[in-house]
Amino acid sequence: MFRQLEFLLRELALKMEDFDLFAVATGPGSFTGLRVGLTAVKGWAEVCGRPIATISTLEAVAGQSHASAERLIPVLDARRGQIYFAVYEKKGDLDRALGLINRERVGTPEEFLDQVELEAKRGQPAIVTPVPELLAELLSRCESDGGRGTRRPQLRIEEVSPALAPYVGRLALVHLRQGRVTDPLHLDANYVRRSDAELHWKVPD
Repeated sequence: MFRQLEFLLRELALKMEDFDLFAVATGPGSFTGLRVGLTAVKGWAEVCGRPIATISTLEAVAGQSHASAERLIPVLDARRGQIYFAVYEKKGDLDRALGLINRERVGTPEEFLDQVELEAKRGQPAIVTPVPELLAELLSRCESDGGRGTRRPQLRIEEVSPALAPYVGRLALVHLRQGRVTDPLHLDANYVRRSDAELHWKVPD
């Protein structure tokens, strides 16, 4: 990654000091990947004295939507039979800013369907994801009664790009205009799910 960055900067005749803002995806996602990215940005921002805009990967997914729905439900694969999801609401300004409703979550497909059902009572939400195949089975389940005796709301899925970097950058500018930036000291990951080390950690006898 760093070697490729060196080549890119050289090709563009740029230096790290030329940037006014650093943008970073804080998760949820791969624990190792997030740590590498956050550590790199911490170092660059500290050395260059620049602010940092932290962008959720789920926000970067939702930010690609062209749906007319006011509420967006971005979805990512969390592995282990779980999915990351959240509910974002459009702010209605020219920056296409998004506001997080409640919190980002990791859960089972059933928990995700419960959230969709809840949002459908307020209006038809748009489900946004770069992995529509992940929801293919859920789509068929939603079109049936789900074993509960009631008809589930029909899922409408909008496929977006899995390449999130351009949207992380665009949203970072929105955050900067809103004054939503941080510094290296306060930069932290948004894992959503606890690490294996935390899950298996035991207090010594």
